[in-house]
Amino acid sequence: MATFVVLVFIAAAAKSVATNPRFQWGVVGQYFASREVLNGLLVTLELTGIAMVIGIVLGIVLAVMRQSPSPVMSGSAWVYIWFFRGTPVLVQLLFWEFISALYPRISLGIPFVGITFLHGNANAIISGLTAASLGLGLNEAAYMAEIVRAGILSVDEGQTEAAQSLGMTRLQAMRLIVLPQAMKVIIPPTGNETISMLKTTSLVSVISYQELLYTVQLIYGRTFQTIPLLIVASIWYLIVTSVLTFGQYYLERYFGRGSTRNLPPTPFQRLRALFTRNLTTFHAPRPTILSAGPDHR
Repeated sequence: MATFVVLVFIAAAAKSVATNPRFQWGVVGQYFASREVLNGLLVTLELTGIAMVIGIVLGIVLAVMRQSPSPVMSGSAWVYIWFFRGTPVLVQLLFWEFISALYPRISLGIPFVGITFLHGNANAIISGLTAASLGLGLNEAAYMAEIVRAGILSVDEGQTEAAQSLGMTRLQAMRLIVLPQAMKVIIPPTGNETISMLKTTSLVSVISYQELLYTVQLIYGRTFQTIPLLIVASIWYLIVTSVLTFGQYYLERYFGRGSTRNLPPTPFQRLRALFTRNLTTFHAPRPTILSAGPDHR
């Protein structure tokens, strides 16, 4: 009964969406593969990749620092994580966009000795892409640090002790022994963070950086076709999220090879097995019934 109710609800919702003229599916089809929308999609993918690279690399560094016996190293990492997890990512993006109000000129070099590698106007150095990448990437690093630290803690301490007994340094043991074993714990939440980052990039529209959402906002600002343009953006987010979910599944499967003796079948393997079973059932010969002769006892 419950299944029937759900099917009826799904059918009614699908009919409503398909037949309601206010969805303007013709407009959706018109702009779905337009050059403006595709350019915005590419910017979204670029921003997602850059932010996740920053987040993963810096997150690993912070996780290792958290495990350091030095109170300065572990304390500094804890303060970083506390600050960036405790403030909204939207606020951080706005700070990076208006960083020139605090530091009109930015210098990069070795402090206290007067050696400078980079010096210039803040507005010229911190472009829209730079502000968006730093705002998203530095925030993501705080979350990735805790994910990586959880993966490190999942590996038995005896692994590190055995590696050090073989002459490895602490960093070598971490890089060659601990982190590879921790990957099966790190990969699933990292995949979730990547999918979340894809959608979080829409926040950079507040600093007028032309990613997917801001692109459709500019279009419906001209055409006043708000709903169909938002549907276009939503469909593209769903498509890319589906691709990332598919990749995450096989990445988890790859790193989980040693945890179970027999890996569960993939969706394609299940579909092929189902098709093969149905095909075999369809073509199976009927059993032959032998008729008894007159002398059969």
